[in-house]
Amino acid sequence: MRRPILSSLENWGKYTLNALFSLLVLAQAVTAEAADNRLPVLFDSRERLAKPDLSEIGRVRFVTTVDFAPFNFIDQTGRLAGFQVDLAREICDELKIAEKCQIQALPFAEIEAAVEGGQAEAAIAGVAVTPQLRRRFSFSRPFMELPARFVRNRKVSLPDEKAASLAGHPVGVVTGTRHAAMLQAFFPGLKAVGFADRNAMMEALKTGAVDAVFSDGLQLSFWTSGPASANCCTFLDGPYFSEFFLSEGMTVMLRKDDTVLTAAIDHALLTLSRNGRLQEIYLRYFPYGLY
Repeated sequence: MRRPILSSLENWGKYTLNALFSLLVLAQAVTAEAADNRLPVLFDSRERLAKPDLSEIGRVRFVTTVDFAPFNFIDQTGRLAGFQVDLAREICDELKIAEKCQIQALPFAEIEAAVEGGQAEAAIAGVAVTPQLRRRFSFSRPFMELPARFVRNRKVSLPDEKAASLAGHPVGVVTGTRHAAMLQAFFPGLKAVGFADRNAMMEALKTGAVDAVFSDGLQLSFWTSGPASANCCTFLDGPYFSEFFLSEGMTVMLRKDDTVLTAAIDHALLTLSRNGRLQEIYLRYFPYGLY
């Protein structure tokens, strides 16, 4: 099992406690510009998903991790927090089973066995959907996709804010990653410059050794809005999605035969998407947007 965020860039550093605190402070001060960042709707507006009867369910245990900030982590009070944790709580509230719900943290390597062995009913931990896992588990509908993005140095003069304007400009990418393959497939005419790791690539962008980079939109969002970038750079064009290169998106993983709970979670996700609650949670943890 691999997390969609971690599968394409291998050097995703863990947040320190202070960095997490800063992230949450920023989230409380969402600007008007940030408030316009919309989470893409992944449900058809005409779609109807019935809410199954859950009266016979005695308990719903979600498992997650604590090392996948801002999706899940331990906050300053020692409480389990994060985008996925809040979403699990909202799902339980929407299904009116909050009193039956539990959320437990486990090491990521133990998530699969916990669900398959019956120690948990669902996992909300960034598990990347694969054909192999689909043969053993059920998955909810995606509730969030993680796009690839370009970020450019502000000092670079471009005719417009389209990716095509980067023709002839050096574009950094981490060698051997899914984003490197995606850049080659989507933009074969661009001048790709490979880097051994993300830190080297971002430093090259900051100093002007490359004019732009192509990478994971989540990481780029925090980097461009954080102190490490010194406001050197900004998003260009996009976002870009690809199920082939970037997986299906973030889902809830459940036991293969649990069709009732899977359908119930799909119903809850659709409702939360339409009533704005999913968007509220998204802006709480991604105030500067990914899209």
